[in-house]
Amino acid sequence: MAAADPAAAASFRRAAGPSPLRLPLPRAPPPAPGRLRVSSTVVALHKRNPKRLKYAAERQFKRGDAGMLRVKVEPSGEDFWKLDPVIELINRGAVGVIPTDTVYSIVCDLSNNESIERLRRVKGIGDSKPLSILCRSLRDIDTYTTGFPRGTNQGQPNIFRAVKRLIPGPYTFILPATKQFPKQCIRHGSSTRYAKRRQVGVRIPDDPIRQAILQNLDEPLICTSVKYLSEDEWILDPVIIADLYEPLGLDFIVDGGPRIADPSTVVDMTGTNPTIIRQGKGPKLDWMVAEDEEEEAQSKFAFKAA
Repeated sequence: MAAADPAAAASFRRAAGPSPLRLPLPRAPPPAPGRLRVSSTVVALHKRNPKRLKYAAERQFKRGDAGMLRVKVEPSGEDFWKLDPVIELINRGAVGVIPTDTVYSIVCDLSNNESIERLRRVKGIGDSKPLSILCRSLRDIDTYTTGFPRGTNQGQPNIFRAVKRLIPGPYTFILPATKQFPKQCIRHGSSTRYAKRRQVGVRIPDDPIRQAILQNLDEPLICTSVKYLSEDEWILDPVIIADLYEPLGLDFIVDGGPRIADPSTVVDMTGTNPTIIRQGKGPKLDWMVAEDEEEEAQSKFAFKAA
C-alpha cells in the first residue's frame, strides 16, 4: 500500500502532532497518489458542523474535514460489519475512541509504541500517568499480569473464582504487571499513586461493540477514559467527543450512542485485601473493602505492632 501524500498530511493542523493514519479528503479523479484506503466499502463523507456534529441516518460511515473516520453502529450487532475499517486502522497504529459498558475510551494497539505516545498526546496526559488495557479474556489478564490469587491450603481465599463471576463487567482490577506488558505504559514518577510499582489496570467490559472489535484483534487494547479537556469529568456523548477530539488528532470514533453509566469501579488487588479505590458502576461485594476501611485496618495493625 502506498504511503500517505506528505503534502496532504502537512495541510492538517494537529495539536497532537502529525498522524500517518488521517484520511484525506477526496480529490477530483484520478485519485491523488498515496491516498489511504481503509476498506473496499464505500465511505460516505460528512461536512462538519462548526457548532455540533450531526450524523446523517442514511450514511454508513462519516469522515470530517480533517479525515477522522466516524462509524455509527447498533449495540444489537446487526451492523457490526461496519467495524471492519476500524479494526484495520487499529492494526495499522490508529488512535481512536470506542464505547464500553461504562464510558467511552481512547484506545490503540498495545504493541505499537508510537501509537501509545500519540494516545498520551491526544488525551493530554504525561508520561507518569499509567494506562489500562481492555482485554479479550482471562487469558489476556494472565499474560500481561500475574493474575488473580487462586487460593491456598493455608486459608488464602480464591479471588479468581469470585472475579470470574464479575467479568465481563464494570470493574477495573489493578494487578502486578508482567514483562509482557509494554514499559511505556507503566511510567516511573512521583505524580501517581502507583508510580514506583509495576502495576496495571485490566478491564473486560460487558459491551457487544467492544467485544466485536477485540475478538478480531490479536492482542488487547491500551485504553484511557474520555474526559473534557479542562475538567475532570467524563464525556458520555460521542457527538461531543468527536467535536472536541477530532482537532487533536483522533483517527476514528465508534458511535454506540450516549453512555448513561458511571465509570468502572476500580479495585486494587495488590494489597492484603481487594480494595476499592474508586466506586463506580460495579457494586461493592462482601470480599472487597473500601479504601478508608483498608487504611483503618492498617492503622489498627500498626498500633498493635507498636
